[in-house]
Amino acid sequence: MATYWQRFPMFLRRFSLFTGGLRKKTMADPVDHATGLEKRELLARISGNDNPFDLRLLKRGAGCRDSPNQITSSFDARLVGCICNEDSATIQWMWLHQGCPRRCACGHWFQLTYKAPL
Repeated sequence: MATYWQRFPMFLRRFSLFTGGLRKKTMADPVDHATGLEKRELLARISGNDNPFDLRLLKRGAGCRDSPNQITSSFDARLVGCICNEDSATIQWMWLHQGCPRRCACGHWFQLTYKAPL
């Protein structure tokens, strides 16, 4: 029997039943690990802006030539889709450029307004 234990020394290892430190470990805050655009998005959500990139669906207003629907963008142009009829399964796409309002095929007007980037 003694030769059996000498051949397999792995059985002689002793395992500790206690850990060195009994500290409670927690994950760090995600804002500390985030960088770049992801960090700016997290900071915007913390400050109360749930839609930092303006990607949510907007309801059309009256949309006449005198008071067009305002679409925000940080760039000089933005691609906008208009669902002309509620029952329609297609989207009318158009490019909006800074400074010139654009009319959709359904008759609603849209205008691009500047919004500071994140």
